[in-house]
Amino acid sequence: MNVSVVIITKNEQKKIADAIGSAAWANEILVVDSGSTDLTCEIAEHLGARVIVRDWPGFSEQKQFAVDTAKYDRIFSLDADEIISDQLITELRSLKDLPDNDLAAGYLVPRLSFYLGKPIRHGGWYPDKQMRFFDRKKGHWNGSLIHESFKLNDGESFSELSSDLLHYSVDDLTHHNKMIGERYAPLAAKKMLNNGKHASLPKILFSGTFAFLRAYIFKAGFLDGFPGFCIAYFAAHHAFLKQLMLREMQKDQENI
Repeated sequence: MNVSVVIITKNEQKKIADAIGSAAWANEILVVDSGSTDLTCEIAEHLGARVIVRDWPGFSEQKQFAVDTAKYDRIFSLDADEIISDQLITELRSLKDLPDNDLAAGYLVPRLSFYLGKPIRHGGWYPDKQMRFFDRKKGHWNGSLIHESFKLNDGESFSELSSDLLHYSVDDLTHHNKMIGERYAPLAAKKMLNNGKHASLPKILFSGTFAFLRAYIFKAGFLDGFPGFCIAYFAAHHAFLKQLMLREMQKDQENI
């Protein structure tokens, strides 16, 4: 069985080499870039990846394009800030040697994130199972604005792998704050608006407190030490900010 690893990128020159290096077991590595101004594309091509540059349509749409454009039906979808661990590579190679009829339509993979240099196993961050290894003929990306996922068609089988996909999304606290303010909170607010959600005063006032307690206490984030506290704090910041942004969007919509 042949496998394509697909990666979407923009300005990922610091991380793309590690991502591609962990995908060397695959038959094809496809990078779909949305206009990097750094050396992302050059590094990817130098490491043997096929690179396509196209405008940014959104996460789900870009990932679906990558899946549709890959050479092979069996896909591993990898983000530029992720690394396939050696243990996961061993599992994937064993599956790669099986006849296609013996494989599930898709496989959930546990994702282990690193924050301030520490693996995070609490606070709701782990195991963070992701559908990443799949037959593209048997599903599609779900079209979500944020936290997009690959959805199998009704009736298709899935299984789970046990080894971790390693995730290095947050460089430092400043980067985390920027990600929330510029990407995650605005996209989450827009998604809620599209789904008919409304930002009430109680939600604005208490969403942050609940998010902190959920991550730090109920999900045992305190067991991750100082990084766990920071994660809970930013969870609260994100929850509060997306409600404020939703309220602003509602007002703009009412004034049209």
